[in-house]
Amino acid sequence: MDFIAGFNDIRLFQWIAMITAASLAVVMLIIKVPQTEHATRLTRAKSTVALTYLFCAFIFGFTLSHHNIADYDIFSAMTMLINVAFSATTLSFSLINLLGHRYIDFSKLLITLFAIFLVSIGLVELFFNGEKRMMNTALIASIVMFSLLCIYYIIIFDRWYKHSIMMLEKYYDEDEEHKLKWVKFCFILAMLTDMFVLVYLIFLKGFMFIYIGFYILFLLYFAGNFISFLGSHKLLLDAFGHYTISQAEKASKKKRRISRKKETDSSKAQADAFESIRKTLDEWVRQKKYREYDKSREEIAAEIGTTKELLNQYFSQELGKDFRTWRTELRIEDAKNLLLSDRKMSSNLIGEMVGFSDRSNFHRQFTKLVGCSPKHWRDVSGELDGAE
Repeated sequence: MDFIAGFNDIRLFQWIAMITAASLAVVMLIIKVPQTEHATRLTRAKSTVALTYLFCAFIFGFTLSHHNIADYDIFSAMTMLINVAFSATTLSFSLINLLGHRYIDFSKLLITLFAIFLVSIGLVELFFNGEKRMMNTALIASIVMFSLLCIYYIIIFDRWYKHSIMMLEKYYDEDEEHKLKWVKFCFILAMLTDMFVLVYLIFLKGFMFIYIGFYILFLLYFAGNFISFLGSHKLLLDAFGHYTISQAEKASKKKRRISRKKETDSSKAQADAFESIRKTLDEWVRQKKYREYDKSREEIAAEIGTTKELLNQYFSQELGKDFRTWRTELRIEDAKNLLLSDRKMSSNLIGEMVGFSDRSNFHRQFTKLVGCSPKHWRDVSGELDGAE
């Protein structure tokens, strides 16, 4: 207890960080990923995050074991740079691995980690040998390399994030970015956390305990969002898995398209098929099925009694628009009526009722198609011309 009472602020924060990281690592290892057909990459990401937290706990423990050395603040800043370099690499790999439809090359991760390990050993040796001039040079070189590494991660993450949004929207026919916002925010937060330590090393002195406090909050926030995602990942991974399977079956799909083309070349057969789709869609609309969300286009086509390809063909040739646009228009018309018929109901609840799973998407689509916000539409009782 006397040892603990003698801690200054930075050591106390390092102890808290070590215990927090170790505890979260154990929780990550204990939690089991719900088994789905395409959950393998989530299991790998979970294991990588757990190992990252264990390494963080080790670095904090290693730093604390040298608490009596001179220039402890400088030593702490250097080990913190090592810590964030390792965590930036592994956490970026974990998040990108979730987004990619195939695994990011694991060998590149190992090579990067090995390089970080060698640089870390060199920095520690130079520090203990008292080679301050060489250590400063090596530290500057390390900061430059780490900054370039972060830029590389940002470029790769941005590419895969956009690709993942595209896959989700193709699979569910919705604006599904809200399902991945936590991934984007955690990545941005990780990059900012990494950059803060660089700012400290270059400009600030004596405030490392504040940075470590911020780092503890980051570890907790990241772990909380990741653990929450473990129980709600199915929609996301099903879409990614569908993309993977569709890529693997590309050749066979091409053959089926050729076969389908032969079957539908007859104009009479196509007209009969389109008439059947039209009648089924009329009933589908009457039952307000367009209000349902989180359904893939394959599931909707199956409900209508056709295929996704033939449904797309019907909308393209007969209506001159795609299914998603047509359904959005139905939802907005429904919302317009509800806004006027039930003025006590909130516009957000109406948006959810007509099929928009995301509030901001509902307001964006309403404004785009109607020319005003849901609130303004209700305020003028739908008389836009009169209001102008």
